[in-house]
Amino acid sequence: MSAMTRIDYSDGETPLIGHLVRPTGTPRAAVAVFPTFMNITEGVANKARALADAGYTAFVADFYGPESPHDFDSANSAMMRLRADPHAMRTRLRATLTKLGELEPGVPQVAIGFCLGGLAVLELARDGADLELVASFHGLLQTPLPAAQPIKPRILVCHGDVDFLVPRSHVKAFWEEMDAVQANWHFHSYARVDHGFTNPLTPVGEPNPAYNASADRQSWAALMGLLDEVLA
Repeated sequence: MSAMTRIDYSDGETPLIGHLVRPTGTPRAAVAVFPTFMNITEGVANKARALADAGYTAFVADFYGPESPHDFDSANSAMMRLRADPHAMRTRLRATLTKLGELEPGVPQVAIGFCLGGLAVLELARDGADLELVASFHGLLQTPLPAAQPIKPRILVCHGDVDFLVPRSHVKAFWEEMDAVQANWHFHSYARVDHGFTNPLTPVGEPNPAYNASADRQSWAALMGLLDEVLA
């Protein structure tokens, strides 16, 4: 698989550490990869490498900077602090897109995310980011700042139907929110599949009971197919 390079960037005075992987040849698009609430993990890194192998530049974002967590409790606390100020969170997310634009100027941008990262890419779409596509994998759907304007990117949501963090009431509210701003959205729901279905391992390296190989394959195929369509 392709090698990954550390990239230093910042959100104002907050230093951040991203991880970049480039394809051989000219990239089809530059993809911001927003990780889980644990920040970059091997599972997320592998998805970034898979994007590079498919012809895309992938840049894994840093949510937290110097307070980057090393265990579940510290990650949960860092996530709560990040989400406590939705406007500041969106500024943090946009810093990744800005850096990616510097790294790959003039290249179409896409954003994908997992878990908290799934929420992140939907927040960017709601915030008017100039992206071709956003794709959320087992991401959270609720927001304190619902979309109030037309959304530019195509939207792909890949969701486990029994995700304990996203009940069906959240799903219906998301559909209605997207319809209200005439978003172009695709919503794939996988029966009897729980949160975290794309990652074979937990953050501590043990088998993830929520992993679902079929949903992982089908959701990734959905992303690849939609990328082909929007970038044609």
